[in-house]
Amino acid sequence: MSGQQRIALFIDGANLYATTKTLGFDIDYKRLLKEFQGRGTLVRAFYYTALVEDQEYSSIRPLIDWLDYNGYRVVTKPTKEFVDSAGRRKVKGNMDIELAIDALELSPYIDHMILFSGDGDFRSLVEAMQRRGVRVSVVSTITTQPPMVADELRRQADEFLDLSQLASRIGRDPSDRQQRPSGEGNDRARPQQQQPRHGALESRYGIRQGQDDEFDV
Repeated sequence: MSGQQRIALFIDGANLYATTKTLGFDIDYKRLLKEFQGRGTLVRAFYYTALVEDQEYSSIRPLIDWLDYNGYRVVTKPTKEFVDSAGRRKVKGNMDIELAIDALELSPYIDHMILFSGDGDFRSLVEAMQRRGVRVSVVSTITTQPPMVADELRRQADEFLDLSQLASRIGRDPSDRQQRPSGEGNDRARPQQQQPRHGALESRYGIRQGQDDEFDV
């Protein structure tokens, strides 16, 4: 890839979490940023996630705080609670519109959009970005059964990057899990701020992101 291309990352947090959990590894967001900074001029790195605001403690809050201080533009909104036809409590936090608007507004200033999601609803967005002259790569996986990426999204993309092949470059080193947080050493991090892994959040707080979420592919 050319070092002159202008890149923007758009991370669908819940979708990426579900995908890496299925693949069995944790994202090291410091390494992820470094990986794509090496592929061109990184204009923006967006991370989208919904928050359950009435919880005393949100399991995702330490992660988004770390991301916000370490080079990511974090976009959040409150989740909506509803009861489905079977009487089950559901929490829905869809960030598709926010991501699409940001991408379209940024399209004149970037050459390459990298979308971390397998949600087929983004196919129309990918097509719209391509009409504006922006190359689009989709990051998800087809190695799971079923695949975590919608076929129509993968076909629409200019390039498909499988997370299973990126794991060695953007994944958290298992031997490093008990030694230091992956955000440690960054001067912009809050004092004593640590980047939690999604897996660590599950065990520490007993709450996982997407616990009752609607998840789209």
